[in-house]
Amino acid sequence: MPKIIHYRENCIGCDSCVLYAPRYWQIEEDGKSTLTRGVYKDGVGQLDIDDVELPGNIEASMACPVGIIRIQDDSGKNIGRT
Repeated sequence: MPKIIHYRENCIGCDSCVLYAPRYWQIEEDGKSTLTRGVYKDGVGQLDIDDVELPGNIEASMACPVGIIRIQDDSGKNIGRT
């Protein structure tokens, strides 16, 4: 099962993730994005997703100007942005 990994501390709040995958991302009061339904530990969020949820989240990852969104396959290999 693929997963999204989000390094929230480095977010600059550009909102591109919300644009491409609004069901998975939101901007919080501090201006940084948060992975909705994600589990965060030490500033890093993770969320397992199904293959049908990949397209918008891959676009969000590739559009992120600071590269803080990673999508990984079952083996841990990055999908989309490398």
